[in-house]
Amino acid sequence: MAKITSKFFCKECGYESAKWLGQCPGCRAWNSFVEEPVAGTSGTRSFSKSTGIRPARQKPVRIDEIALQKEDRLPTGFKELDRVLGGGIVVGSLVLLGGDPGIGKSTLLLEVSRNLAADAKKKVLYVSGEESLKQIKMRAERIVNISGDLKFMTETNIENIVATIQEEQPDFVVIDSIQTMYTETVTAAPGSVSQVRESSAQLLRLAKENGIAIFIVGHVTKDGNVAGPKILEHMVDVVLYFEGESSGSLRIMHGQKNRFGSTNEIAVFEMEGSGLHEVLNPSELLLSGRPVGASGSVVSCGMEGTRPLLMEIQGLVVQSAFNLPRRTTNGIDYNRLNMLIAIIERRLNLEIGKYDAYVNITGGLRIAEPSMDLAIIMSLISSYMNIEISDDIMIFGEVGLSGEVRAVSNAEQRIEEAIRLGFNKIVMPAYHAKKFNDRNLKDCELIPVRNIRDAMQILKK
Repeated sequence: MAKITSKFFCKECGYESAKWLGQCPGCRAWNSFVEEPVAGTSGTRSFSKSTGIRPARQKPVRIDEIALQKEDRLPTGFKELDRVLGGGIVVGSLVLLGGDPGIGKSTLLLEVSRNLAADAKKKVLYVSGEESLKQIKMRAERIVNISGDLKFMTETNIENIVATIQEEQPDFVVIDSIQTMYTETVTAAPGSVSQVRESSAQLLRLAKENGIAIFIVGHVTKDGNVAGPKILEHMVDVVLYFEGESSGSLRIMHGQKNRFGSTNEIAVFEMEGSGLHEVLNPSELLLSGRPVGASGSVVSCGMEGTRPLLMEIQGLVVQSAFNLPRRTTNGIDYNRLNMLIAIIERRLNLEIGKYDAYVNITGGLRIAEPSMDLAIIMSLISSYMNIEISDDIMIFGEVGLSGEVRAVSNAEQRIEEAIRLGFNKIVMPAYHAKKFNDRNLKDCELIPVRNIRDAMQILKK
């Protein structure tokens, strides 16, 4: 029988097959198989030869025998990033950072490396497969002052990188990027499914056995997902996405996966000429430049993890020039908007469905929680009736199909954030009002509403 020199791999989940399949049996994706050459020896044997690491036999231990220390987390120098990671970089973890080209991934990791080396007195190794040493120095001189035990290396051979890490024994390693790395045990081109998977597997084992925190940068596809096999996201401990408009200065990092903390936290950064700077008060930044006296503009409060975030919701309702009215959303679900428009038509008898409707959340944020329903409805009605909503009003609450305003989680944090930023009136579900009756809220009026008809009364005041 002829020796098999190539196999078919699913680009989505990494499923292997000896022949091409139209649909992947693992993830059920269509037309996702690609043919790639395979190594001549088994993956386990070649892995040990290439890394020089012989697997050590581990003994089982009880939970009370496992010791945890503060030193098990490394501070990045950015409080926002530490919060997204769950308190800092966990020693021995493998973290994947994805984002569009030019969004600032390399800049952020260069600043983190500098902070760890200079401030935390850690030993750091920065490996780049895309830039030369001169290019790295030019970028470093523009944004950060390099100091401390921080070394740079340009290499794409994963065996050479592993050998260097074993020799240097750094506390923190950056691999920029995983798509440029290749291993000699696989004959496929760099960036292919096999190369990405095998290179990541070597880095994962190196991080776990030596207690080294490793950050790997991943390219993204047109759909916004990390390029390469989907199994890459399952292998790593943390998956972070760095997003933002290329024409704007605001950058938002959020976690898609985190074994050491919440996945709902976000960190907000601002890109400037001297690099990335964290935004400690994103609510104030998101509300800056808000129009005064304009209809359709409403302030609401969403929760990103444990942080309340005030943001402006803009609604625009105009006469449609077509038989089928247009619906355009930016930051909310398209189907959610259609449902809210149907509620307005049915429960308030407003013929808004035959108009074009546009809803935008400023700042490039995308909110999936239903606490923004009431604010979206009020912005659409405000634009439809051309009546402005007072600038000192904050609105939040979930709306049901009967037009009722339902309770939401973390109401207390939302109210405190609104009061801190100077809002005098807060429109909220009536369920939460009884919890605040005994409290003395200075210079702030709570307006409980039971349905959207009650909420419409604020337009007439």
